[in-house]
Amino acid sequence: MPSIVAKIKAKEGKESELEAILKDLAGKVHANEPNTLAYILHKDKKDPRTFVFYEKYKSDDDVKKHGSSENFKEAGKKMASCLDGKAE
Repeated sequence: MPSIVAKIKAKEGKESELEAILKDLAGKVHANEPNTLAYILHKDKKDPRTFVFYEKYKSDDDVKKHGSSENFKEAGKKMASCLDGKAE
């Protein structure tokens, strides 16, 4: 079962906007991707601009399905103006 830790940083002043987009994405993943076993959003307590997703999938194919899903693509477009660099 593949797992991913994704670190995402918001531009200064865009923290709330990015957090709302990420929470919306998490809700859509939970509702529509049954083979995503965990998709948990965390906010760094020391740096409120930094968010971390812990993701766990049944298979590598499920990771690919998530990355190519309409919900993921839509969130990516919305996040573009909020990100301080690329996700790690």
